[in-house]
Amino acid sequence: MNVRILGRTSRNSRGDGRKADPIETVLRLAVLLSGGTAPTLAWRYLAEGGDPALTAAADAAERGADVGAVLRAAGDSWHGLAAIWSVAVAAGAPLSDALRSVVGALRETAEVSADVRVALAEPAATARLLGWLPLVGIPLGGLLGFDPVGTLLADPFGRGCLALGLILMATAYVWMRRLSRRAQPPRVTPGLEAELWAVALSAGVSVDRARGVIDDLGIDPTGRAEVRDTLELATRAGVPAAELLRGDAWIARYRARTDGRVAAARLATRLLVPLGVCTLPAFLLIAVVPAALAVLRSTALP
Repeated sequence: MNVRILGRTSRNSRGDGRKADPIETVLRLAVLLSGGTAPTLAWRYLAEGGDPALTAAADAAERGADVGAVLRAAGDSWHGLAAIWSVAVAAGAPLSDALRSVVGALRETAEVSADVRVALAEPAATARLLGWLPLVGIPLGGLLGFDPVGTLLADPFGRGCLALGLILMATAYVWMRRLSRRAQPPRVTPGLEAELWAVALSAGVSVDRARGVIDDLGIDPTGRAEVRDTLELATRAGVPAAELLRGDAWIARYRARTDGRVAAARLATRLLVPLGVCTLPAFLLIAVVPAALAVLRSTALP
């Protein structure tokens, strides 16, 4: 297994230096460490692919610096691996076991994010397409034998229609963009804090020690109340808290996927409001009114 993984990494080093996938990196790192490879050497093997984040992590490992801090600085996509690595090192958990236990969670998190992006893509793309509808009406009017460009630019009433139509188009664009942003999921990894607690407690550290390690990472505190309730339940029932916490993490990811799909469905409906209030009147002002004005003036001529 090690030979195949290292061989593939070496081929990447002779390739185009593509960016590494964090989930694939976690899995490879777990396999290398479980095979007896030293952490410093494992990071160096993975860095042969040319990814800047892994190169920085390998350099930090060789210097004895905080690899987790380096990965956190490399971007949002590496935050999950960075947090897991930091907690496992600080709690003294076996690195390979910790990475193996969360690779499925990271994969599910990526799937949740992908599902939400796909669900939001259709209503957002439809809104962008319909947002250009008023300008599409100008060449359409020309094909019907009218002169919408001349009416919009030369006629005072036409210039007023053009200005008001463009203002409505800009308003619709800003309005729809804000609605799309509000529908985006929060930039946090659902269930990450529960997974980190499970890693720390599985290493046998106390609750106070685990809390100190996780607080040092600056994780978003949205899931802190759920973690506290789970720890209290485990204490009252006299059962290990790690499995309960992993269950909480799975539920958080399930809720994130459901909330994302609901937000996409609501977005498709809410986008109809700016389309009806702004885009349709803009189409009438820019495309229909100049054509009607041209017809009226042509019939009014002796």
